[in-house]
Amino acid sequence: MKQLFTFIILLCSCIITAQVPHVLSPREQARVQDQLLKARFEQVLPDLMREQGIDMWVLICREYNEDPVLKTFLPATWLSARRTTMLIIYDNGQRLEGLAVARYAAGDLFRSAWNPDRQPDQWKQLKQLIEERNPKKIAINKAEHFGHADGLSAQHYEQLIQYLDKKFQSRVVSAETLCVRWLETRTAQEMVLYEQAMRITHEIIREAFSEKVIQPGVTTTEDVVWWFRQRAAELGLTVWFHPSVDVQRPSGNSQATFAERPGESVIQPGDLLHCDFGITYLGLNTDCQENAYILRPDETEAPAFLREAHQKALRLMDILTVEFRTGRTGNDILAAAIAQARAEDIFPSIYTHPIGMHGHAAGPTIGLWDRQEGVPFTGDYKMYPNTAYSIELNSKNFLDDWNFLMKMEENAFFDGTTVRYIDGRQRDLLLIPRPMQHLGQ
Repeated sequence: MKQLFTFIILLCSCIITAQVPHVLSPREQARVQDQLLKARFEQVLPDLMREQGIDMWVLICREYNEDPVLKTFLPATWLSARRTTMLIIYDNGQRLEGLAVARYAAGDLFRSAWNPDRQPDQWKQLKQLIEERNPKKIAINKAEHFGHADGLSAQHYEQLIQYLDKKFQSRVVSAETLCVRWLETRTAQEMVLYEQAMRITHEIIREAFSEKVIQPGVTTTEDVVWWFRQRAAELGLTVWFHPSVDVQRPSGNSQATFAERPGESVIQPGDLLHCDFGITYLGLNTDCQENAYILRPDETEAPAFLREAHQKALRLMDILTVEFRTGRTGNDILAAAIAQARAEDIFPSIYTHPIGMHGHAAGPTIGLWDRQEGVPFTGDYKMYPNTAYSIELNSKNFLDDWNFLMKMEENAFFDGTTVRYIDGRQRDLLLIPRPMQHLGQ
C-alpha cells in the first residue's frame, strides 16, 4: 500500500509540472493495478457479497471468449483467460478465499487448487471444492439485462449444472447485481488515479483543438480523429472507442444523426467543432466531449449566441446532477431532469451512463439518445454511492438560419451526497487559433 501512495504522489506532482501528465510505464501500471485489485478484493468485495447474500461466486470462461467480470480479477500480467479459467471466491464468514481451479495460481489472490495428476477432470475438481465448502448460494455470471454480468457461456453453464448434484443445483443463482456492484464501486485510491486519467484526456483534447493540429481551410475532421489515435499511441495509451470529430455550421447539416458517424469535413472559420474522445489508463476509462470555435479573421471570441448555448448546456448538466440520489433509479433521475430543463426553456436530450472499468459501464442508465422516455431494466437500476458517470447530453438551439446542438460530456463522481467532476469540466469554448493578448490593432 505504501508503494501505491508513493505512485499517487508522483502522479499528482506530474500534473503540476507537465502539460500532458506523465504516463506510467507498462511495468509501473501493472504494479499499481495489482495493488488496486488487492485492496478492492479485501476491502470492497466482502461487503458487496454480504450485501447480496452470496457466499460463493464461481467465474468460468475460456480463452478467446472472455468474461468481462472475470477479467477484472486477473493480475495485470494476464491479458486474457488461459484455456478454461475457473475462479472461486468463497466467503467463510471471516474473510474471502480465492481459488483458481488451475495448475497455477492466478496472481496473489487466487491460489492454485487443482493437481491434474491427482484429478485429471477439472470439472470434478470444481465440484469437489464446492461440496467441501457447502455454500448456501452459488452465484454465476448469467444475467438477463446487464451484458457485463452475462459472461458465462451456455456450454459452461450446461457443464456446471451437469456436474453438480441436485442439492447444489438448487443453490445456483444469478450474480447479475453482484457483478454490477463490483464493477461500479470506486475506491478512494482509484479516484485519485482517475483524476490523472481525466487530466490526460483533457490535455490531449486541448492540444487537438489548437493551431498545433488544426489549420483552418486545410485540416479535415478525419485528420483530427486520426491525430487523436496517434497521440494516444505515442503516449502509450489505448482508446476504448474510435474517436469522432464533427463540425456544425449554418450552411451544413447541423443536427447529424447519432445512428451514423459524421462525414469528413474541411474545418473552416466560423465552425462549431466537437469531439468525442476517451482513453483507458490503469484499468479505468474516460469519455469526454468538448467544443471549440474556429475564429473568423475579424473575431477575437466566439459569437454571443454560441457562448450562451454553451452556458445553457452547462446549466443542463447541473439540472441533471442535482437529481442524483442514493436509491433513485436512472429513469426517475432522467424524468425529473427533463421536466426541470423544459421548465427553464432548455430543449434537452440526456444519455448519461456509468463509467469505470468499462467505458459504457455497469450501473443505472440515465437515458439513451433515442429513449428519452426512460430505459427498461437498466434504467430501473438504482444509484449507489461511490460510483462514476459520464454526464453526457446535449441542448438544442434554434436560430433563424441555424439549428444546432451543444453536445457535452464530462466524467463525474457521486459520493452518495454530492457530485463532483473528476477533473473539472469545460467552462468556455476553446478558440482556434488561440487569441494572443499582446497583439492588437
